[in-house]
Amino acid sequence: MSRKKRKHSQFAQDGVVDQGESTRNSGLASTLAHLQAQPQNHKPKAEDSDSDNWTIIGKGGKKRKTNNYPALIYADLHKQQSSIKINDLRTLVLYCIAHGTSPEWVSIRHHYGVKKAVVLFVPGLEKGMFDGSVALESIGNPEQDVELSDETVPPAEEGGPQHVPSSVDVQAETPIIHSPTTSPDDYLPVRLAPETLPNPLKPLAECFDYLWPVKAPGDDKFSKLFSPLHAMLNAPIPKSQEQKEAEKARKGAKPVNNQQWENKRTPINLFVLSKEELQESEYVLHPVWFDTESQTATEKKRRKYSKQSPEHGWLDTHVTKLEDADVPAQGVQQGTISAGCTVLAMDCEMCKTKEDGMALTRISLVGWDGEVVMDELVKPDYPITDYLTPFSGITAEKLDPVTTTLADIQKHLLEILTPRTILVGHSLESDLHALKLTHPFIVDTSVLYQHPRGPPLKSSLKWLAQKYLNREIQKGHGTLGHDSVEDSRACLDLVKMKCEKGPEWGNSASSTETIFKRLSRTPQAGSAPVADGGQGKTGAIVDHGSPGKNFGHMATFSIGCNTDAEVVEGIKRAVLGDPDGALISGGGVDFTWARMRELEALRGWSNNHRYDIIQMDHVLEGNGKSEPSSSELAAKVASTVSHIRDVRASLPPCTLLVVYTGTGDPRELARLQQMQRTYKREYKVKKWDELSVKWTDTEEQAMKQACKKARQGLGFVTIT
Repeated sequence: MSRKKRKHSQFAQDGVVDQGESTRNSGLASTLAHLQAQPQNHKPKAEDSDSDNWTIIGKGGKKRKTNNYPALIYADLHKQQSSIKINDLRTLVLYCIAHGTSPEWVSIRHHYGVKKAVVLFVPGLEKGMFDGSVALESIGNPEQDVELSDETVPPAEEGGPQHVPSSVDVQAETPIIHSPTTSPDDYLPVRLAPETLPNPLKPLAECFDYLWPVKAPGDDKFSKLFSPLHAMLNAPIPKSQEQKEAEKARKGAKPVNNQQWENKRTPINLFVLSKEELQESEYVLHPVWFDTESQTATEKKRRKYSKQSPEHGWLDTHVTKLEDADVPAQGVQQGTISAGCTVLAMDCEMCKTKEDGMALTRISLVGWDGEVVMDELVKPDYPITDYLTPFSGITAEKLDPVTTTLADIQKHLLEILTPRTILVGHSLESDLHALKLTHPFIVDTSVLYQHPRGPPLKSSLKWLAQKYLNREIQKGHGTLGHDSVEDSRACLDLVKMKCEKGPEWGNSASSTETIFKRLSRTPQAGSAPVADGGQGKTGAIVDHGSPGKNFGHMATFSIGCNTDAEVVEGIKRAVLGDPDGALISGGGVDFTWARMRELEALRGWSNNHRYDIIQMDHVLEGNGKSEPSSSELAAKVASTVSHIRDVRASLPPCTLLVVYTGTGDPRELARLQQMQRTYKREYKVKKWDELSVKWTDTEEQAMKQACKKARQGLGFVTIT
């Protein structure tokens, strides 16, 4: 094969950018982008010779047409072998606006031209809506099977965003489901065409070229589904080879490095779990959290069905309304982190009984000053079948002389726990369940200090104490058992540290960082490096409710909304800025993350579906929430798609727009997981014939299939 020097015209036909840019951020995807920018045999048209878009390149007066507008390029040469993941979408965002590494699944031509990025989280959409397996009313032609089109998208206007076609258009003709095993149709992008979509989805074809299968984070082996929110907004910090080797050599949790940390004192009441966080962690909710009579009645019915009502020995602390916890400003010493509240750290030890399952055998309460307020052994009401001594430290000899009962402890706690008392602990839902007690104001260190991989995973108290307190606790684990006073103090010290350091402390800062933190270290275009006093990039979160906690606290701006329509307006405000500069100055922020939740709520996809159940007999047979009718679903889908279209239409040029659904339908997985938890709890204390739930290989395989379905999300990407 002869090696001939290429001519300038050949480079021009390849769409190669100037040499300075081609050597910057180069990689396989970037190279493929330039190679496939135009067909090899393309020749400039005669009328192009006089265009103002031609510039002189190099010696000899050769001309080349330039177009610096950013464009997405999908190439089959990427050799995609599996579905992209949410972190791949995140990589694309960081590549465009934060000098991140280039993605491997798609190429961006002139990525430096992307000025802003908007990521929209829309749970509730699923791929069954696109192939007809989920019925939507008013499909364009009922007799026509929903199939995919290989027709090309009309060419973009001169100087506007462009899509460079490739042979993936041909490969993506087959629908992406109806295959029991993994096939290219399960992970290749699907060309969107209006004539093949149900009416509610048609506007998406006007906004996006492709539908991308996006795999949600999870664990197929253990049938776990992880948080799509954390997967998008948390990014790993690159490590040097020396750091990797040092961590590999060390056993246990690595102590966190806080030498360069800037403290931000935060009162403890800002870390009290919200209603949604309590539900996600499976706490039994105090009645004060329910606003209406219908909600209260539904919760009473649920608690009675679950044997968590007063008839079964459960009590609620004496709190009549949430406002009772407010402390007058004059009653709070300035700068105090206890916020004028009584803070008690609690830990309990349990054993197994035949009737009650896990029963209370010891309770310890520690005050804000670390002094023991209560430390009592408790004799269960029913005979003990297993003392769990290697973990609880409880033995028959210790409990024989004890006369204190659970009722005595409950009576004492009702006197101690006032509306201005905050309970602190680690996974307190288990302790409160053993106590048969509810309290509305909880600070949970398992939620406060996020697991590096995000919910639903939780770090152990032993690991947190080792990492953040550099303290060894539970040394008797597996032999002599735990010390509940020691565990209570560890929880208290972790909360105090969080209050002193600030909300961002403990959010996997050693291995990951939020997109917002990464952006703050990325200088604005034309600005000096941030370390030298330059201005970093900004970000905003737009979400339902009050998004000021967690990621919202780390964003430059957080905008709370009550409806999806308000979310759209919030996005416009974040991207374009306030006209009067009241909060967000003109020009807006560089990165916006937003979430629409109305479709998710209609379909019962939220994590709170356990608390929406009205007919309790359906818990083991279905999700307990009636499926919306086809017309209701179609109307809500049409409304959601209309909102997406409005967002796209409002974005300024050169803005990257990413829409992702997060997951597929998670309801069947949640139902089976609840069945499994019930089975495991009953199996410890009941005979097989007495179990209300039987868990066999059939249910196990069904849960694996449900997990696979729940991890089938969707994504849409475009540049305006």
